[in-house]
Amino acid sequence: MNIKSFTLPQLEELSQKIRERILEVVSQNGGHLSSTLGATEIIVAMHKVFDAAHDPFIFDVSHQSYAHKLLTERWEEFATLRQFGGLSGYTKPSESPMDYFVAGHSSTSISLGVGAAKAIALKNEEGSRIPVIVIGDGSMSAGMAYEALNELGDRKYPMVIILNDNEMSIAKPIGAISRMLSSAMASPFYQRFKKKTEQFVDNFGEGAHYLAKRFEEAFKLITPGIMFEEMGIEYIGPINGHDLKSLIETFETARSMKKPVLVHVQTIKGKGYEIAEGKHEKWHGVSPFDLKSGAANAKSSAKSATQIYADALMHQADHNPKIVGVTAAMPSGTGLSALMEKYPDRFWDVAIAEQHAVTSMAALAKEGFKPFCTIYSTFLQRGFDQVIHDVCLMDLPVVFALDRAGIVGEDGETHQGVFDISFLRLIPNMMLCAPRDEKSFHQIIAYTATYNHPCSIRYPRGAFLEADLPESLPFETGKSQLLSSNSSDMLFIGYGNGVGRAAQTIELMAEKPSLLDLRFVKPLDGEMLTRMAQRHKRWYVFSDSAKMGGVGSALLEWLCESGITDVRLVSFEYDDAFIKHGNTKLVEASLGLRPEQLAQKVSEGK
Repeated sequence: MNIKSFTLPQLEELSQKIRERILEVVSQNGGHLSSTLGATEIIVAMHKVFDAAHDPFIFDVSHQSYAHKLLTERWEEFATLRQFGGLSGYTKPSESPMDYFVAGHSSTSISLGVGAAKAIALKNEEGSRIPVIVIGDGSMSAGMAYEALNELGDRKYPMVIILNDNEMSIAKPIGAISRMLSSAMASPFYQRFKKKTEQFVDNFGEGAHYLAKRFEEAFKLITPGIMFEEMGIEYIGPINGHDLKSLIETFETARSMKKPVLVHVQTIKGKGYEIAEGKHEKWHGVSPFDLKSGAANAKSSAKSATQIYADALMHQADHNPKIVGVTAAMPSGTGLSALMEKYPDRFWDVAIAEQHAVTSMAALAKEGFKPFCTIYSTFLQRGFDQVIHDVCLMDLPVVFALDRAGIVGEDGETHQGVFDISFLRLIPNMMLCAPRDEKSFHQIIAYTATYNHPCSIRYPRGAFLEADLPESLPFETGKSQLLSSNSSDMLFIGYGNGVGRAAQTIELMAEKPSLLDLRFVKPLDGEMLTRMAQRHKRWYVFSDSAKMGGVGSALLEWLCESGITDVRLVSFEYDDAFIKHGNTKLVEASLGLRPEQLAQKVSEGK
């Protein structure tokens, strides 16, 4: 949609229509809501001032980019948002050439902008193209953003960074004087005046330059921009992020400056939908809901693995004052909210800073505490070096509780929790284990609370897969549990939520395999596996994880090292490809991993 010729009233009307479309679709499909509603005028103004077909539009995390999708020929297709085979909930270049980059994890945008600016300079396109970044204030809590700003302030590449300040507020404006000065700083007159003053001062020697610099610094101490200015980034703001006229004028000014400029924009999360307006965490990402009342549609009554984890950890924390914990900007998503409320001195949210979370817990472990580092599987990837360097190298007893392990559904490729086994299994001193149901989860938390080395627990989004299985036994290091023993030469080996999938598959088969709950993928239960190899020659592996480096790989390595050559192993883990978004059952069906599909594969000898 080309909105270059739109008048201000037309742009305001368009913004309202965009909000209505977002609410219509998200209330039906679920998705990110409050942040993307709040960013509507920002994105409309971006499309008015800049050219998305040529200027790299880079959205940090990009869950706030729905208005951008609607403005780039996806209005009708928007009804398929986050559905299997439909639009992604994040920017995705394969959907549109106007989506510059995939962005599902935070704080990458300014680095991408610096890289794009370097390419633009090398291609001699600086006069015709400029990177435009949209980053939320929450993403400014991660160190990577400052690494990029550090270089940008030195290199001075032309770039416009739009800081969408909708909740955390990096530095609050101080009353009416600050608002007046900030408004003045956003005007073309102020920017022209500043440039002329700099030229004038340069002609009058070092003393005049010093006095002018001191005056400017004092002037800005009552505005939030001093930090960015000291890094070498021009600062404008804060301005009202819902005032289209101000946004357009400010973006035009920023574009004309031909230097790195940060525009500080203040918005209201959920703007335009009164029920969601303000700092309400539950409206950040939502399941389908009733648009009139805001009430969520009916959900499954089964207790989620996240809630089970929270209950089990609370029980341990109540009885052991040495237990502490951390999460990175996901207190409710990981179940730590209740622990943070009850024990605010022992459980922390460190914002979007997984590296810091891991390393800070390493020091607590060294001081004699028992840290539970609770992070989504996909986000622990960001702290991989810290797990090696700061935890495992010193063999410190940090527990990594990895929520959302396996397919997470509508969030798609950037969020699927499939790689944690592969990248953690290779680290010395790291133990890997997984529960299969509520009781085993309570047992595993009790077990790891006294385990004196690094360890990792993985568990799924939502509820564990239901299955009629024997009761879980207490955990012992490296010990599996044989759940059923039959005369078939087939052995189903389940790990974590894979145990339930294996059991559901067995229910559909005439010939009943034996079923082993592996429990530990590192260390493996060599004694049990040796017994199983003597009785069962066809092993089938069930685990919600990547096949390469996963559970099947660990078992094949063990078979090779043990000299066992007459066992055939088939892994039903995920193949070497990124897994697309959509309803989890539909995604599993597309991968051939539903129980009925697996039962057929086994019966056909595949």
